[in-house]
Amino acid sequence: MFSKACEYAIRATLRIAELTAADERATVKGVAASIGAPEAFTAKVLQQLVRDGHLGSMKGPGGGFVLTEARAKKLKLAAIVKSIDGEGVYTGCALGLPQCNDKKPCPLHAQFKEVRDRLRDLLESTSVFDVSMGLGLDVGAFRLKG
Repeated sequence: MFSKACEYAIRATLRIAELTAADERATVKGVAASIGAPEAFTAKVLQQLVRDGHLGSMKGPGGGFVLTEARAKKLKLAAIVKSIDGEGVYTGCALGLPQCNDKKPCPLHAQFKEVRDRLRDLLESTSVFDVSMGLGLDVGAFRLKG
């Protein structure tokens, strides 16, 4: 449903939140390796997330990417999806037909519209922090590891 770039963006964001909580540097090279993505591709995705204000970044030898717990609690998955894939995931036809719309629907239009609407609701109500907790990642600054 999401592009590969969007999948990498979500996974990279989760990894950066985890590294930030552990007070470790989140570099492009390290994040790319940990999510199994090409380094150049990861750099491009992370630059877009920084441009859109979802991640912080610091340049230089001690630099890297940052996502604090407070920001992870506010950052919804919908914002990441919008940055990387745009709004098309909420508007596209299930069959890929360009002329499909409410006035000229394909046979799957009504059912797929419900799925898209539920997906939007899910992404708009789920934060990066929520996902990290569900995965058992330690993004809470004061949580004990173990």
